[in-house]
Amino acid sequence: MFEIPAGLLSWFYGFTNNYILAIALIAIVVMAITTPLTLKSTKGMLEMQRVAPEMRKLQNEYRNDRQKLNEEMMKLYQEHKVNPMSSCLPLAAQMPIFIIMFRVLRGLVYEPRGAALPVAQSVWRAFGREDEALDPGFIPRYLSTDSALYKSLFGEHSMPSLGIDLSKSAFEAISEGLSNGVVYALLVVALGGLYFAQQRMVAARATISPTMSPMQQKLMQYLPVFFAVFQVFFLAALVVYYIFQTLIRIVQQFYITKTFYGHEDSLGRQAQRASEAAREEARKNGDGGGGLFAQAKRDLAVGRGDGKDAKRGQPAKGPNKSSTNSSKGAKGASSSRQSASKQAAGPSKNPPPATGKGRPTPSRKDAEAGRAKTSRTGTSRPGSSRPGSSGKKRR
Repeated sequence: MFEIPAGLLSWFYGFTNNYILAIALIAIVVMAITTPLTLKSTKGMLEMQRVAPEMRKLQNEYRNDRQKLNEEMMKLYQEHKVNPMSSCLPLAAQMPIFIIMFRVLRGLVYEPRGAALPVAQSVWRAFGREDEALDPGFIPRYLSTDSALYKSLFGEHSMPSLGIDLSKSAFEAISEGLSNGVVYALLVVALGGLYFAQQRMVAARATISPTMSPMQQKLMQYLPVFFAVFQVFFLAALVVYYIFQTLIRIVQQFYITKTFYGHEDSLGRQAQRASEAAREEARKNGDGGGGLFAQAKRDLAVGRGDGKDAKRGQPAKGPNKSSTNSSKGAKGASSSRQSASKQAAGPSKNPPPATGKGRPTPSRKDAEAGRAKTSRTGTSRPGSSRPGSSGKKRR
């Protein structure tokens, strides 16, 4: 995997005999491989933007039915012959190429350090080369030992080209002296300026986009510039490689602008008009637009709301039956308390009939009337006198 690009780089060095020219040629080859992937990704993204209004309508129509929404989206993709992955996979395929070239260029100036240094010294001593054991220098990786590039770097401590040591980073050069580090710092600044110019070309033709808000567009425009700041810790060979690669990307973006945005009926212009229509549709439905991140935030909020309702055992919409029954029970209890309080307020006009369990308690007036009647007739109420009381009265 690493030997093929390293061998190609060594072959370029064989007939140029210059490190920077060899790196520039390998950058051209890499960009020739990745350019078709970039064009495919750009076309897929524009095709997705062109169907954005219909996608927005489907999202508004089936926002409460995820399964139906997915089915209708698949039908929409098939009808317009759009592949959602065509805008992502080409970009993802470029990541391995980036990692491979990063390791190949760093491997050119590999120097054993730390735990690897004693191992390298032991190997040199085993071959009877004590001088190399004391100070091994560069041991290039992924290269054939009989190649011109390997021989030019083996055992060396620098990689000079056009007055620049490509094995140093800008941070290391500035640490050794400000006058020596100015050239390396200028390389990093040049790379940041090229990144900014490239993103300006992208932003100029993507001013209308439903997937990014103006703030997100600014972030995407200045993010590569911040990435260039970290290049101060990278080898100068890598910075030179990225400079040539970015120059080719600027030419690539110019071609994309001319091809996809050259006239009113071009795919890019259709995608822009569709993007504006999708944004207007979002405003009409009260979604507020906000771009892709805002839409994801709204979907997440809806998902959290559904989850809370599911935990409570209640539906997201509609009246709650359990709460209705509880309110009815509360009303019944309150009416029972009201009737009880009315009964406690005073005696009823129609007292309930006596039952077999006991006689009703007489009122005060009834008791006084009974005692007066007893005193007039000389009789007592049944059970009111003690045994023998009648005899005493007769005496």
